[in-house]
Amino acid sequence: MSARLRVLVVDDEAAILRFLKPALEANGYDMSSTATAADAVKRIASDAPDVVLLDLGLADGDGKDVLRQVRAWSDVPVIVLSARDREAEKIESLDLGADDYVNKPFNVGELMARMRAALRHRMQRNAETPLLRVGDLEIDAVRHRITRGGIELKLTPKEFELLSFLARNAGRVLTHRQILAAVWGVAHTSDTQYLRVYVGQLRQKIEDKADDPRIILTEPGIGYRISES
Repeated sequence: MSARLRVLVVDDEAAILRFLKPALEANGYDMSSTATAADAVKRIASDAPDVVLLDLGLADGDGKDVLRQVRAWSDVPVIVLSARDREAEKIESLDLGADDYVNKPFNVGELMARMRAALRHRMQRNAETPLLRVGDLEIDAVRHRITRGGIELKLTPKEFELLSFLARNAGRVLTHRQILAAVWGVAHTSDTQYLRVYVGQLRQKIEDKADDPRIILTEPGIGYRISES
């Protein structure tokens, strides 16, 4: 029998903890919890959970401070759970290293899907596989070759780099800043219009309908997420 994955929930709302525990256990996770930012950092360091669900509004500080500290030494998947729905909060959390952001109240099915995506992303990143698959797209990082349904697609080098970066993070919300820094460099993190042009070009080449995309999805005001199916 495979070991159950361990989830650390960092939240000071008793109702949320009562709601999450049976849901997580029913989906094969072991849950532990803490209500403070200070203890969260200690627990992540000492217990090495497989995934962290992190509220931003904690009694002793902001959950973003936990992200800042933990990302200095750990790549543990972190999904932010918060009632704060401002785009700026989401963008800052993602830029600090959160793998995803789920608004409260949330659907259990959606949360489980986001957790699975974050865990898969960590595994793919650690494996550094040269061959990526997204739906019927196959991305060969060694040959710089992309096929869809066995037919090769003609992409420019920068389009290939952009699609590869999105595919390596399939299922994960990526901010404009994260994408621009990774593909074009930190000097271009404000060139969002430039990014939109390239995404539009990619959609023309890989989507069935560029004006109704199913592969590269827009997260309004935040960035993009590439579909996993």
